[in-house]
Amino acid sequence: MLVNIWFYVAALLGLTATALGAYGAHGLGASGVSAELIGAFNTGVQYQFYHGLALLLMVLALRVKPVKTLHLAAAFFTLGTLLFSGSIYALVLLGTKGIGFITPLGGVCFMAGWLSVLLAGRTWLRS
Repeated sequence: MLVNIWFYVAALLGLTATALGAYGAHGLGASGVSAELIGAFNTGVQYQFYHGLALLLMVLALRVKPVKTLHLAAAFFTLGTLLFSGSIYALVLLGTKGIGFITPLGGVCFMAGWLSVLLAGRTWLRS
């Protein structure tokens, strides 16, 4: 059941990353946003795409062999995207400078997700 939720989250991350990427490429410059902020925005989009695809791979791996640490990786990838990319989007689109400390927490979640994948290999690769 949880695997199905991760599938939909991965699809939602891909969909919104595509929309936000298009907005970043075509709308941000026209609205007077600086090149530096557009670059930051695009970094948020890239990390959202990468971890959305990683989440989709977790779904496929979980369908083959359910391993708790892969679920943990999926949760970290999701949380990392919300914190890392979300805080960058808020900074660029809303001008919320006071939440910059959240971005590194998202990065830590990404690293924890990849560590969870590494640890899952001990169980997942044995079969």
